[in-house]
Amino acid sequence: MNIKYFIITASFILATACFSSAQEKTQPNVIIIITDDQGYGDLGITGNPHVKTPVIDKFASENIRFNKFYVSPVCAPTRSSLMTGRFSLRTGVRDTYNGGATMATNEVTIAEMLKQANYKTGIFGKWHLGDNYPSRPKDQGFDESVIHLAGGMGQVGDITTYYQKDKSYFDPILWHNGKTEAYEGYCSDIFAEQAIDFIERNHQKPFFCYLSFNAPHTPLQVPDKYYQMYKNIDPSSGFENDDRPFVEMSEKNKEDARKVYAMVTNIDDNVGKLLQKLDDLNITDNTLVIFMTDNGPQQTRYVAGMRGRKGSVFRGGVRVPFYLRYPALFEGEKDIETTTAHIDILPTLSEICNVNLPDKKIDGKSFLPLINDEKIEWANRSLFFYWTRRYPELYNNIALQKGKYKLVGHNDYNAAIEDFELFDIEEDPYEQNNIVLINKSVANEIKSELDKFYTELINSENLVNPQHIIVGSKHENPIILNRNDADGARGIWSQEEIYGKWKVSIVEGNYNVKFKFIKPLESTGKMSLEAGAIINQMQNETINTDIIEMKNIHFPKMDCDLIPFYSTKGKNIFPFWVELEKID
Repeated sequence: MNIKYFIITASFILATACFSSAQEKTQPNVIIIITDDQGYGDLGITGNPHVKTPVIDKFASENIRFNKFYVSPVCAPTRSSLMTGRFSLRTGVRDTYNGGATMATNEVTIAEMLKQANYKTGIFGKWHLGDNYPSRPKDQGFDESVIHLAGGMGQVGDITTYYQKDKSYFDPILWHNGKTEAYEGYCSDIFAEQAIDFIERNHQKPFFCYLSFNAPHTPLQVPDKYYQMYKNIDPSSGFENDDRPFVEMSEKNKEDARKVYAMVTNIDDNVGKLLQKLDDLNITDNTLVIFMTDNGPQQTRYVAGMRGRKGSVFRGGVRVPFYLRYPALFEGEKDIETTTAHIDILPTLSEICNVNLPDKKIDGKSFLPLINDEKIEWANRSLFFYWTRRYPELYNNIALQKGKYKLVGHNDYNAAIEDFELFDIEEDPYEQNNIVLINKSVANEIKSELDKFYTELINSENLVNPQHIIVGSKHENPIILNRNDADGARGIWSQEEIYGKWKVSIVEGNYNVKFKFIKPLESTGKMSLEAGAIINQMQNETINTDIIEMKNIHFPKMDCDLIPFYSTKGKNIFPFWVELEKID
């Protein structure tokens, strides 16, 4: 038995004995709907005069609105924090690629936590926390999964949609419970349909449905009937009498916004279908539904006057809409103005669903007391934000928010306090007025706490000793290593000449290895595969091929960097993906 499952199951049994009366309560179904790169301003209810989102607007207006809800500046860190209740660096997630989007298998997800109480669990859409064993959804507590790989469909890590380019969102090959399967239709429709089917099949008992749309992430592809709704609008208009800051939009920004709004309206329609299914099944009252997004917008457009967008630690990058409905707990609409964050979702579900928290340091807090109007001491809670490629860079795009103050650094490692920006976000919600020079004592106090956060988090066990992909496991054989999870040179993407590697744990045995290249190889050369001190190489005499195979390679049991490269005409070419099949 997997030791992680044994521990959380045992703790659940013990907890049941301790508070059986609480466990007798009906446990709600849980649905989390999260969209990808949809900013705070991409809804009608947040003041956008152009985008049509009647379903989500109505959902928000009739239920609980968390108006100061924060996430990470980019997607994989947000998703790891949502799943675990922990700052992303604790989970080993430090990037969206560069080998930094693989969550450690010792983390306990919402799905695993809820399985203590026999929830059926399903994910539909984007995972982005590891594409190989033992970090896939099926390894992290999900009974059912229909997902794309990597950070986005059409990206190099999603090997089944990459070559579809501008059609990657249509009729895709997805991964159903770890196996490829062809689907017909538009991706957001597919993910919603699969989620609704999962709900219909499992509504007799508690379920957890994680509907994680990949839209409106790039590439910006949408069915034409939705684009037609926006093709003639000017997304920069309608703000002439608005005293909030508004960034000037280029013609490309405007066209991107039209496509994004079309994608968001499609999502809105699908959310409507899902909510209608709950009504049809008569389970609305006992189903907790969350709608949120993962970070700010990637492109320049309306973001309610906030500064920054995706990737930024300013509010435009990290403040997102967050709405919750659970009629059995709370009826009517309500605004919650207390600062909350992605790390609070797991502990909140732990309390509402009457299941034990994971035996980990949980950074978040249950916001159930906020819903119940209980007095809590959250006024000065601290939230840490960062974003730079690969690993956090000291004082560069880094921030600590504490109470009403927020300290932001875009500096060198040895910057003086005067080089930071300090904002009073209650008085200055658009982060326009730097008050660091007149509040140095406050700035220094927050900086001291930021330093402690930074030091603690970069020394997290799962960051220092990152999760290895397991090669040769019976749970995934053959295994395909993709570029999203490749480490090595900074910014590995679709380059040919670049140094790359995967951190792996190899099960002893004999293997057939296949190397796929982005483009056919135009000249003969030598294929090399390094695994620690073991190097296998072979001469290739075939030109205009994009596949090279090595057969019957023996590997001992080992933890190592797996480094493949093709040497030709003074160049070392890195494969698009590598498949390893254990044959005995």
